[in-house]
Amino acid sequence: MRIGLITPEPGHPLLAATAALLAPDHLVEALDPRTARGVPGPPADVYLLKSRTPQALDLARHLEERGAPVVNTAAATSRCQDRTVMAELALRAGLPFAPTRTVGPLCAWVDSGGSPPFPMVVKSRFSRRGDLVARVDDAAGLRELAARWPGEPVVVQDFAPNSGWDHKLWAIGDQVFAALRRSELSPGGPGPARPPARAGVPAGWADLVRATGAAFALDVYGVDIIDAGGGRPLIVDVNAFPGIRGQEGAPGALAALALRRAGAGTSGSVAAP
Repeated sequence: MRIGLITPEPGHPLLAATAALLAPDHLVEALDPRTARGVPGPPADVYLLKSRTPQALDLARHLEERGAPVVNTAAATSRCQDRTVMAELALRAGLPFAPTRTVGPLCAWVDSGGSPPFPMVVKSRFSRRGDLVARVDDAAGLRELAARWPGEPVVVQDFAPNSGWDHKLWAIGDQVFAALRRSELSPGGPGPARPPARAGVPAGWADLVRATGAAFALDVYGVDIIDAGGGRPLIVDVNAFPGIRGQEGAPGALAALALRRAGAGTSGSVAAP
């Protein structure tokens, strides 16, 4: 079979290891969305969309229109980039997602007197590398943040007290992987991921991850969860096709998923409403 990788970084550890598992029996081709202008000739049997740029999404839509399975679909990937859409979809599905308010450009909102109870979390509405995610404890901190990010469209959330650790849960199909990472809202900022404690992932959280994937029509995805007290999960972010670095078994799971989707001849998941 032919497996296409839509990515500017085919050497990414997860993709490279997956390609190595597939290569003995299958042809793996990388498409750089920065330079690819469609695909001449028949499309591959399946494509793995490991990029979220507008060019990558356009290329994925083009391939889907030609009948090629894409994991994840362009539509599902887009839903994870808009935090307003993300929150609305999650809450509509009954998932324990942090209540989220969309307030528009940060400086204009602050100038208009907008300020929910402190502490709060301010995030870029549109998720991307290097976006804004910050805890704000008082009005002075909010004004300082607005001065640095004046025109940034943002969403705000009440800060939920927690242990300071994010549970990073990743799924490839039905298989769930886990790690802990210091929250980027903690004083020292995020640190390297480490395996969860000996007790492992709290009971029911893996099923919550799978329910999130079903709600967002995702096949390869990450769900960031914090313990909001007493083991109560609170979802704070959903990512399409994250890196899933250093997780034993992840490349094999991705290779198997790619072959299943290629064999089925369909993108698999039904698009979320």
